[in-house]
Amino acid sequence: MKIAIASKGKTEDSEISELGGRSPYYLVFEDKKMIKVLPNHFKFGGGAGYSVAKMLLNEKVDLVISGKFGAVLLGVLKDNKIKTKTASGKVKEAL
Repeated sequence: MKIAIASKGKTEDSEISELGGRSPYYLVFEDKKMIKVLPNHFKFGGGAGYSVAKMLLNEKVDLVISGKFGAVLLGVLKDNKIKTKTASGKVKEAL
């Protein structure tokens, strides 16, 4: 299973971001191993939720974890059958 987690930093010890579409980073894991750090170039300006959803769809993730999800981000993920979960704390704890 491929998992993307909204993160305030670039490591597993970082806190989960509560910003969803405006999260500074998304950390991508496969088989509980981090395989990619995605900087969120869409966190400023309009359309962040939609753009982040497309970025995550391109990564072919199965699950997205964030502190919160905006309506657009959540809608696009659900429309594409991507599971979502809210969580808080450290990224490594969410795995």
